[in-house]
Parts: sequence; structure tokens; C-alpha cells
Amino acid sequence: MDTFYTDERSVQILISLMKAHGIKKVVASPGTTNISFIASIQQDSFFEIYSSVDERSAAYIACGLAAESGEAVALSCTGATASRNYMSGLTEAYYRKLPVLAITSTQHSGRIGQNMPQVIDRTTSLNDTVNMSVQIPTIHDAEDEWACEVKLNSALLELNHRGGGPVHINLATVYSMNFTVKELPPARVIRRISCNNLFPELKCKKVGIFVGAHKKWSEELIAVVDRFCEKYNGVVFCDHTSNYKGKYGVNASLMCSQEQYDAPCRTLDVMIHLGDISGSAINMHPREVWRVNPDGVIRDTFRKLSYIFELEEKDFFEAYLKMTTEESKVSSYVNECREECKKLLRKVPELPFSNAWVAQKSISHLPEESVLHLGILNSLRVWDYFEVPNSVQVYSNTGGFGIDGGVSSLIGASLVDKDKIYFGVVGDLAFFYDMNVIGNRHVSNNIRLIVVNNGRGTEFRNYNHNAAYFGEEADKYMAAAGHFGNQSSKLVKHYVEDLGFEYLCATNKNEYLKVMDHFFTPDKLEKPLLLEVFTDSQEESNAIRIMNNLETTTKGAVKNIMKEVIGEKGFRTLKRLINP
Repeated sequence: MDTFYTDERSVQILISLMKAHGIKKVVASPGTTNISFIASIQQDSFFEIYSSVDERSAAYIACGLAAESGEAVALSCTGATASRNYMSGLTEAYYRKLPVLAITSTQHSGRIGQNMPQVIDRTTSLNDTVNMSVQIPTIHDAEDEWACEVKLNSALLELNHRGGGPVHINLATVYSMNFTVKELPPARVIRRISCNNLFPELKCKKVGIFVGAHKKWSEELIAVVDRFCEKYNGVVFCDHTSNYKGKYGVNASLMCSQEQYDAPCRTLDVMIHLGDISGSAINMHPREVWRVNPDGVIRDTFRKLSYIFELEEKDFFEAYLKMTTEESKVSSYVNECREECKKLLRKVPELPFSNAWVAQKSISHLPEESVLHLGILNSLRVWDYFEVPNSVQVYSNTGGFGIDGGVSSLIGASLVDKDKIYFGVVGDLAFFYDMNVIGNRHVSNNIRLIVVNNGRGTEFRNYNHNAAYFGEEADKYMAAAGHFGNQSSKLVKHYVEDLGFEYLCATNKNEYLKVMDHFFTPDKLEKPLLLEVFTDSQEESNAIRIMNNLETTTKGAVKNIMKEVIGEKGFRTLKRLINP
């Protein structure tokens, strides 16, 4: 009987990635749960397989093989207590840093604890048995497949990471007996590059550097990135929290938020990913992504990751500058991107009175060398639509991405330099959640805080949010409307004035424009200052809709109509059917 590879996609991905990462030695123990894996590899001449009935012995055989050959060695066992016998051998591998890969096959994780035969809990590993343990469920859709590829690449790379050591993969199976797949479908390979490895060539027409939230840049790092862009036709895609202040920055937030228009410059060859979590929906279309971070951890934010460079950012760019003979020149790509952004900004009409309108009128008035803290999520989104002055540093709590500490983070930052002015923009729920901090005795006169009070979590009333389906019914529990005085004109005023703040308010555009110059004055004030801006949720939503639809193409308009007819979920389903 001719047998080939299993049709179980998770097993196919594991086999494909083992081959790509050069893991060919396998010590197999008998069982039923691991048949999909073993039957697939035993007919593949790439693999060098050894049999061991005793799993305890198998683990030590793997230790000996790995130590002598210098190669990674895989183990495969079935369910029940088989994997428990790996413990002593894996402990040996852990302390000797031997690259032993324990692949334990398992039934569906939902069966754990349900008195089903041969099902044990392998979701937790002992501290000194493996460097990494991943759970690989069966695959049902594209999301599952992406997650499986990322986890398995991470696990296989960890075998030789920072000295190496054992790794555990808990591989679920459905016991498929379909072994008719003659050619192993490919899986995306992610490779880790350190300073000792050969760097991949970077020969392409367009290179983008995407920067998520980032600490303040050194002058040296800015200079080397600028030189890199000159030689590689590069551009630095930013939001405000990227804090890049070099010559090649493009704020791509507005361009990428367009619902009926996909700018051609969003398509590029390689995108280099720096920084941490971004709060902006800067979704480019790269052919592949290279991440650069000294932690060396796989972060597949854009689902196109091919390399993770375990390097300091400056070292990465200096290495590629040494690898090219190109002459320095002005990047044509950055000019293309800037023209797209300028075109969109020229189309911005008069916005309704909203957080977005406040951002539009105010952002250029931020004093030189000041600092801006933006609340999650609406304030960060709408202020990102517009250009911030080059000397202003911007921060937001994008790490945990919650509303609960934005004002406290602003106050904490303000303690560092009393000569700087620290601005903050938060919504009413975020303010009331964190209002106790402005009573702190360390609060100084270098604080300027805008509270956009629309009486609810306006995010949940935006036209493009899932809760918009429920209309005003969303106010009851999803948007949490009506709390904290229900847009009281006195509550915040009395509270902050009693705490020593100067208080200003605005309920329309004219009132805001009258107080704006005072709020943004570069001069020191006697007291910290809070400006409460009362807006309406419908106007907030209308402003975002306008900003997200500044440009239209026929294809984009048709897509938008389809979304309105069949809904966002239906549109995504249709898209998957057309492009499986």
C-alpha cells in the first residue's frame, strides 16, 4: 500500500518547517496518537528515524545523538503517560543545553479532565525541562494556520537560541487515516538572524520601515536610519508614538484609514518592523516583513514575517549600509508617500465639533519641545490624522492598551522635567477612571489636560464599531453612557478647581477657539490647566467617517456598498471564498 503525507494541516506544517530548519533526526516511540506524524515522515527520505519502545530511553538516546552530532533531534510519542517518561532525559538536555525537540501527540484539549482514556494535561511544563512549550491544536481556518506557523517557527528556532536547549510541542490530532497527499504543502519559514549569521540580501525597489510605539530616538540612530533610506529608497512609516524625527518620516495613519481608496504606495517589497505596539491601523501591503529587536522574539504583527534580527536597531542599519555600494540619493519612495498624504490632507473639509476637529485646529499649536500623551483609543486615532510638530514627543499607553492609566502616565512623565509642558488628551471615561491622580500633591503647573466629554465611551457609538449595530441601545451597557454626572457642566470644574487647577470649558467651536491660545501658550502658567470639551457622540462618529472617506475609487466604492449591504462579517466571508 502506498502512503504519503497526512491531510492534517498542522502536521504538514510541522514536517515542512522541520525540513526547512534542518531537523531530520527523529527517535520514535510506538503509539496511536502520533501515527499521523510518524506515518508521514517515515516515507520521506529526508528524515533519519530511530525506534525506541521506552520513552525514557528515547529521551536519553536523543541527548546522545544531539551531543555527538551537534544537530537538533526530535522525539515523538503518543498520548497517555508516554510523555511523562521524557522528563528525566529532558532535564538532562535542559542543563546541558542540548537541542532536543519533544513532540507529544495528543487528543483535543477539551477532553482534558473529562475521564476520557489516554488524555492527560500537558499544558504546563516543569521549570527545568524545556525552554519553550507550545500547544498546537488542529487547524480549521486561515487564522488557525497562521497561529500554527508562528508557534512552530518560534519553537524550532528556540532549539538553538541563546545557547540552545530542549523544546516541547504538544500536537493535537484527529486521527486522520488519509495519507494521500503526495506533495507536502509549503509553510512560511521564519528565520532568526544574529550578529554571527550571514545577513540576507536586501535588493528591492521599495523599502519601508514601520515604527510602532518607540522610546525617544538617539541622534545616532536617526542619522543611520536616514542614511539607510538614502541608499535603499526607504521611507519610515510612523504614527505619533513612533517618535521618529528624521528626514524620511511619513505619518501613514490617514492614508491607511481610507475605506474607499488604497494608495499604491502602500504596496512595497520589504517592510522593516521596529518598536512595540502601535495604536494606529497602519496596514501596509509588504511582500515580506523583517523585524529588528534585541529581544529576538517573533512578533508577526503583519503576518508576513520572514526574518527576526536579534540586534540593536543601530547595528542592523549600519550592517546594511556596509553591504551596499549604492550612492546616497533622495528617496523617490518617500516623495511618493508624502504626495499621497498631502493630497488627502488637502481634502479634509470643515469637520463637526469633535475630538478630531480639536486635533485639527490644535496640533500645530503645541509648543516646541513639549510632550503629548494621548488616551486610548479615540484620542490616539484622531490626533494621528494630523501632523505633530517635529520637536514634540508623543506617548500613549499602547502596551496594555487600556483606558485606566492615561492620566497617571501623563502625571508621571511630567515629574521628570518641570521646565517642559506636558499635554494630555483623554475621553471622559478615561478621565473619570483615572481622576484620582490629579489630586496627587506632586502635580505641577506644567500639566495641560484636555478632557473630551461626550458622556459615554464614544468608541462604541462610532459608525464602524460592532456596537453601532445596536444604535442607542449600545448606550446602556456597551458604551456605558450616563455615568459621572452625565456631561455635568459643574462636576469636573469644581473637582479640579478645588485641587488647584485652572479650569476652562468649550461647548462649541467658537468657545474652543477663544480659549485655545491660552491653553497652548508656551509660557509657564501659575497653575496646572484642564480644558473640558463637551461634544456629541454622533458628531464624533461623523468626523471619523469623513476622515476615513476622503478619497474614493470605483473599486473602493463598490466594496463599501457591499459592506453596507451584507455587513462587515459577511464581506470578510465573501472575500475568503473569492480568495481562499
